[in-house]
Amino acid sequence: MAWLLLLAAALVDIAMAIALKYADGWTRLWPSILGLACANGAIVLLTLALRQLPVGTAFAIFTGIGAAGAAALGILLYGESAAPLRLLLIAAIILAIAGLKLTQP
Repeated sequence: MAWLLLLAAALVDIAMAIALKYADGWTRLWPSILGLACANGAIVLLTLALRQLPVGTAFAIFTGIGAAGAAALGILLYGESAAPLRLLLIAAIILAIAGLKLTQP
């Protein structure tokens, strides 16, 4: 269950990043509110996951999924660079996340 909470926290963290992109530097009310709500939700879910998971592994996985997810959505939604090296580095983050998960019971 803790791993599912951690995954949910990371997905909500990605939603936060996208909402804050639309908030346009806090100049748009509803995306700003959504971004703050998602940030709080991600922290609550992460806190619940940390009851059972080691903090170093859990936080690394949380931030890795968030970074890879936000980068992938940046490519898909905003036309950000999909250069081969960038894609390779995103894949490396995903491989590192899988490796961390495999080292935990």
